[in-house]
Amino acid sequence: MDSLSSAGPRWPRDRLGVRSSGARAAATPWARFSAWLECVCVVTFDLELGQALELVYPGDFQLTEKEKSSICYLAFPDSHSGCLGDTQFSFRIRQCGGQRSSWRTDDGRYNSEAPVTLQREAAHYFGYVYFRQVKDSSVKRGYFQKSLVLVSRLPFVRLFQALLSLVAPECFDKLAPCLEAVCNEIDQWPAPVPGQTLNLPVVGVVLQVHIPSRADKPESSPLKQCGQESLLPAPLVLTSVHELDLFRCLQPVLTHVQTLWELMLLGEPLVVLAPSPAVSSEMVLALTSCLQPLRFCCDYRPYFTIHDSEFKEFTTRTQAPPSVVLGVTNPFFIKTLQHWPHILRVGEPRMSGLYTEYTTHLRRDKALLKRLLRGLQKKRPTGVLTALLRRHLLELTQSFIIPLEHYVASLMPLQKSITPWKTPPQIRPFHQDDFLCSLEHAGPQLTCILKGDWLGLYRRFFKSPHFDGWYRQRRKEMARKLEALHLEAICEANVETWMQGKSEVEVVDLVLKLREKLVRARGHQLPVKEETLQQAWLHIETVVSSLPKDLQAVLCLS
Repeated sequence: MDSLSSAGPRWPRDRLGVRSSGARAAATPWARFSAWLECVCVVTFDLELGQALELVYPGDFQLTEKEKSSICYLAFPDSHSGCLGDTQFSFRIRQCGGQRSSWRTDDGRYNSEAPVTLQREAAHYFGYVYFRQVKDSSVKRGYFQKSLVLVSRLPFVRLFQALLSLVAPECFDKLAPCLEAVCNEIDQWPAPVPGQTLNLPVVGVVLQVHIPSRADKPESSPLKQCGQESLLPAPLVLTSVHELDLFRCLQPVLTHVQTLWELMLLGEPLVVLAPSPAVSSEMVLALTSCLQPLRFCCDYRPYFTIHDSEFKEFTTRTQAPPSVVLGVTNPFFIKTLQHWPHILRVGEPRMSGLYTEYTTHLRRDKALLKRLLRGLQKKRPTGVLTALLRRHLLELTQSFIIPLEHYVASLMPLQKSITPWKTPPQIRPFHQDDFLCSLEHAGPQLTCILKGDWLGLYRRFFKSPHFDGWYRQRRKEMARKLEALHLEAICEANVETWMQGKSEVEVVDLVLKLREKLVRARGHQLPVKEETLQQAWLHIETVVSSLPKDLQAVLCLS
């Protein structure tokens, strides 16, 4: 691929002098592809080298040597797994080095509109794997072993598994030409805009998906028909881009669901030991999804091997285990991680179970367990049982979070205290004791029937990475809201009255501050209406026109 000239085209600018992201996105090679994927890798088994990276597409995507090594090892099941035929699973690795996808410009907008649980990863890559191992007498080792890996920052496991099912079998046969054709098709896809239903054509099939938005109601997947009448053949409709069959994944550990939910909420270290990466990765992803709509702020590895660069970090006995959920398949980990406080074994009927000394704060919902087991006996569709289980976990998490949301909202300054020409009042600090006192009349007992030590659960939650992550996010959102309200107050004020008696320095300072707020608002960092932005621009024009000509010229050029 030709490299971009350092001079490059002169991008169009908007009236604020900000580079137009739309023009850049349209002009940059692989811009649409990179909205979905970072790259596609083919990993094969070499008799001399072991797992080796055979192909990376697009060819100029830069992976570090450590990332290449991690992808190679994680693209194959552990040798003892004995995965014959075709297997799909996923992994998650740390990005090594700085941001390299400089051509992607819509991260801010996507992340501001997507649910927090589906935002693009900033420091990790997801790897979605389609592995094939079949007997082949033409190969010295007697087996054909190859993996196709989609590397992305998006947690769209259902979408990328469906995509792999369509393209991997053909790509194994035709490899480079097929892979290039598939990537070129993905490069024609529209960007994943939250709230939109999209048709995504690939290898003669159209995948129809809905990209979730923060505006969506919980548990809804509004898949509106998207020009379906003109699509031949009919599209393959995915009911979700990310949700797994939760009941099927958690069925082996249904009696432990309440305990596992609390362990996830508190960010406790957990090892999932499974017979294959397919089982381990699905279980880890199912567990980390149990906290929705709360973002899972701890580290998690759906599939982890002894070759991982973080192996020593996660297995050391010189310090407490980190807050991470590890999916492993190698029995070696049974001994290596025996000091971890919580171990979940799945996939082996005689050995399956949760090994922990943790005592739950809340009593188990026996009625839910009975309904699920009764549904299983009556052979009700797993989709129905998944909906029942997901609703229970959603309501449980919401009951826990709503009191926190109400308390944090009370820390926001009153709107009437925000005046245009003064610095806005500060957000009051979070006092844990004040919050705990508020639970007596505004606690989770108002929305949840489960009894137990809610106070104790909150106290432990305050020490977890999830509280820190949730509070940082809410504080950031409140600060943006406060800044937006201040901008609105300025726009509603009479700027000409304010200018009377003001020095040139004060007037120029106002222009610069308004411009800075507008740039932030244009970057989707402030929740303001378009009319407010237009009024702010009119204020700037009014203020600038009051200044001497030489200052006007300087401000127009800056």
